[in-house]
Amino acid sequence: MSTVEKVALGLVIAFLAMAALRLLSGPLKTTLRVVGNTVLGFCALWLLNLTTGFTGLHLGLNLFNALTVGILGLPGFGLLVLLQWVLT
Repeated sequence: MSTVEKVALGLVIAFLAMAALRLLSGPLKTTLRVVGNTVLGFCALWLLNLTTGFTGLHLGLNLFNALTVGILGLPGFGLLVLLQWVLT
C-alpha cells in the first residue's frame, strides 16, 4: 500500500467516524439525560428512605422506582406513593 492510499484510507475512516458521531449524538444525549435523571431519582428515593422515621413513607430503592421518579419528577413520586398506598 502506497503512502497516497494510506492517506486516502485515513481520510475515509475519519469521515466515516465523524458521520457516525453526528448520527449518534442525538440518541447519545437523550441516553445520557435519562441516565442522569435516573441517578437523581435514585438519590431522591434514598433521601426519602432516610426520613422514613419522620414521614412514614418508604419506597424501595430499585431501577423501576428510580426511573419513574427521574423521568416523571414530582408526579412520578406521587404516582409511586399512591401506588404504594393502594397496594398496601
